[in-house]
Amino acid sequence: MTLIAQSGTTRISREGLIAIPVPEATATHKPIPHHEVVNALIDTLGLRQIHVFKDEYAVSTDGMRMFGVLDLETGFEGCRFSIGLRNSHDKSMRLALTVGYRVLVCSNLAFQGDFTPVLAKHSKHFSILDSLAIGVDRIQRNFAPLTEQVARWRETRITDDQAKLVIYRAFIEGELEAPKHLAKDVHRYYFQPEHDAFVPRTMWSLSNAFTSSLKALDAVALYRATAKLGSFLQTS
Repeated sequence: MTLIAQSGTTRISREGLIAIPVPEATATHKPIPHHEVVNALIDTLGLRQIHVFKDEYAVSTDGMRMFGVLDLETGFEGCRFSIGLRNSHDKSMRLALTVGYRVLVCSNLAFQGDFTPVLAKHSKHFSILDSLAIGVDRIQRNFAPLTEQVARWRETRITDDQAKLVIYRAFIEGELEAPKHLAKDVHRYYFQPEHDAFVPRTMWSLSNAFTSSLKALDAVALYRATAKLGSFLQTS
């Protein structure tokens, strides 16, 4: 998971969210305290035996916007699923979750995962518990397809020439819309892996090489590249 807190935002603990002031509700808008959103999500996950391994949060200077990422114990060998979370008190964005094994949340509103199970307005009759219950049910249903996709990538052996062609298409032909100089980094991570798990010449190892290299980008470029990476690799 990746949480990027840019200028104008501050990283904060889960407990620190309690002190963030909440504006009064209006006839059409009901702000939900950031800590209540987080606690409701964690409780809803817990009822379904999905536990949080690690979590991080950031808030805007005025406390009106909150961003978070939660790394889950649920996953598979060498990989965990993550949830991206955002909430606002000022109508600047909807309450939303994004889920996947490759999640990016940024204070510039970049919000990327494999799928988005919750996207809701803070209307007068909005129920956070009902919305999160539906969202977490969707999360559970999508764990299996995501796991199967990674399993396929792990089983898909590729030749060195095939890997080089994918890297060429991504950066030289510009299919990934990422700086060309990162081609060397992807090549290094793939052919000289830093972890034993990525030694096998597979699409999963190549995916990790791309993910590791893209972390060098700034928030906007990282969001754009990450948003396209999954679909690009699926068609490679």
